[in-house]
Amino acid sequence: MNNVTKQQFKRVWFITGASRGLGALIAQAALADGNAVVAAGRKIDAIVERLGKSPALLPVALDVTDEAQAKAAVAAAVEKFGRIDVLVNNAGFGLLAAVEESGDADVRRMYDTNVFGLLNVTRAVLPVMRKQRTGHVINMSSIGGYRAAAGFGVYSSTKFAVEGITEALHAELAPLGIHATVVEPGYFRTDFLDASSLVVGKDIIDDYDDTSGKVRRFAVGMNHNQPGDPEKLATALVTLADAQTPPLRLPLGTDTLKAIADKNAYVTAETQTWKALSQSTDFAV
Repeated sequence: MNNVTKQQFKRVWFITGASRGLGALIAQAALADGNAVVAAGRKIDAIVERLGKSPALLPVALDVTDEAQAKAAVAAAVEKFGRIDVLVNNAGFGLLAAVEESGDADVRRMYDTNVFGLLNVTRAVLPVMRKQRTGHVINMSSIGGYRAAAGFGVYSSTKFAVEGITEALHAELAPLGIHATVVEPGYFRTDFLDASSLVVGKDIIDDYDDTSGKVRRFAVGMNHNQPGDPEKLATALVTLADAQTPPLRLPLGTDTLKAIADKNAYVTAETQTWKALSQSTDFAV
């Protein structure tokens, strides 16, 4: 039965956070492209309501912070479709607050989802891909995963972690025929800036009004006015999955491209300014 299923679909995708937002759009784009999709989320009913029912769709209950659930969801995927070709680690949420304003409970909950949850799912899927000697791990980062900014410092730190994990995976998995890519979206017109996806720190410190406070006000005006088209992002991920030699990093959005160029220029200039001191710390030859 599994052999028939394998031939029926182009690839088998496993997508976390697939009940809404970018995850649901990526699932829809993958299904439209002739793929099978394992759509993972906390509530199966919400997945079915958003994506409908199809022989190509397997909704699975998954809280990514639960390692046992991750393993069970992967086992269900393999039982249904026989393989997993593309993993999209999309589940996550943001925290808008200065670093000092970021409460311990919010920070730990965000790390549990954005970092440890991603690791739970990745560790569950990789034995399948290693056995196949093929696959593609796609980790959703952010414009904030390449450069941190006031108001999003701790959130950015979770995405910096995702960047580092993916960079190492890229090196570790390449000899096994498995790709790893970190995707860096800028501001896309989703619900990311809504309360459903973004926690806003409650302990506001007046001294940060010109920095994180300004970002809080900016986020209110930017909500649902972001420049990025989320449906085009979903289509871009299908194109990424089709690439024979996918990149380690895929920035998406002109705002991300500008942020990368600006940071690279800043780092180059600062490195040059402090080069003599940097070089002075080696043992004398």
